[in-house]
Amino acid sequence: MDLSLDHDAWALAQDAADPLARHRAAFHVPQHDGRDLHYFVGNSLGLQPRAAATAIAEELASWATNAVEGHFRGERPWMHYHATLREPMARVVGALPSEVVVMNTLTVNLHLLMASFYRPTRERPAILIEAGAFPSDRHAVESQIRFHGFDPTTDLIELEGDEPNGLISMAAIERVLAEHGPRIALVLWPGVQYRTGQAFDLAAITTLAKAQGCAVGFDLAHAAGNLPLALHDSGADFAAWCTYKYLNSGPGAVAGAFVHERHGRRSDLPRLAGWWGHRADTRFLMAPQFEPAEGAEGWQMSNPPILAMAPIRASLELFDAATMPALRAKSLALTGYLEALVNTHLGGRIEILTPADPSRRGCQLSLRVVGGRAMGRALFEHLAANGVLGDWREPDVIRISPAPLYNRFTDVLAFARAVRDWRPS
Repeated sequence: MDLSLDHDAWALAQDAADPLARHRAAFHVPQHDGRDLHYFVGNSLGLQPRAAATAIAEELASWATNAVEGHFRGERPWMHYHATLREPMARVVGALPSEVVVMNTLTVNLHLLMASFYRPTRERPAILIEAGAFPSDRHAVESQIRFHGFDPTTDLIELEGDEPNGLISMAAIERVLAEHGPRIALVLWPGVQYRTGQAFDLAAITTLAKAQGCAVGFDLAHAAGNLPLALHDSGADFAAWCTYKYLNSGPGAVAGAFVHERHGRRSDLPRLAGWWGHRADTRFLMAPQFEPAEGAEGWQMSNPPILAMAPIRASLELFDAATMPALRAKSLALTGYLEALVNTHLGGRIEILTPADPSRRGCQLSLRVVGGRAMGRALFEHLAANGVLGDWREPDVIRISPAPLYNRFTDVLAFARAVRDWRPS
């Protein structure tokens, strides 16, 4: 690895030899001063696949041509459109197709799944989350606790980091479960923590929580499409994720949900029901009794939004073509290069908060600028002015996430050069 900031040859050679390089052409890359923007914000909103517009146009054409009959006619009849996403999405998250459904948005799905799997009692009312959880997650679990008549001041347990920069060890998770496990009804944990970029061992957390009798769910907003996942094998009860980040499905895109197969045929499991979660073979009999579809589809509520699902289909085709193992291999190389450049050249200006162990992170490195928040904002704005777009998270973190589907080694080099050339006033 050539870590020079003054020569392009090594980075250019890596890009030329990259077996995934062809996929970059499948995306619209924003421009800056007539050149491709160095875009590192796939952890907030992924770039638009060029095929997304075509996918939407196809469904608009079916609507124009077939009107209501589009539910039954055409290449992809709308009646079963959501099912076409099931298998490719299952491959992304390591689940059985029957365990996955594309529906709603992330926080809505979390609420629907908590309606089934957060079943508090006076003896076991608590939910465990990480301290500093994404606000939407915290708002959701706090509201669920209140909705069930309990008090978040005592029944929301937030685990503080026990390692530098707010990182959380498995030992800390084990300790909090040993101490509070009999009171915890649900462990709701991130696959990747949004601010620090720390990735967690989902199977290990599930094992520890299940040993204490807790239900287990995961928010995979920053993990889906970023890391190879094995949701089925993890044994988790449920999971949910958005698709507008690494899955490149557009702003506010329809989200994904997972329910483990052991729950998929449970008609006795409490849930908030809707017509589209009813068995497909009897749905149109219009009977008053709800009969849930088998698998995760039994948690659906409403008729799927076809125009919003079309970009997901376009994106998942790219993931199938690339494969998660190949994406992970490139991600390790890209983020490793970024880390090495920071440590070699930029240590006096920025520090890395994300774990150094590649097994404990995805593609994101969370960076803190030496000198405090004002200096951090100044660097962030300098980067943007020079065609390098990262992501700011309060109070003082710049997130840089080289997404392997479209980012290049030369993008990483451009970031390092821009930081080097910064002259704070």
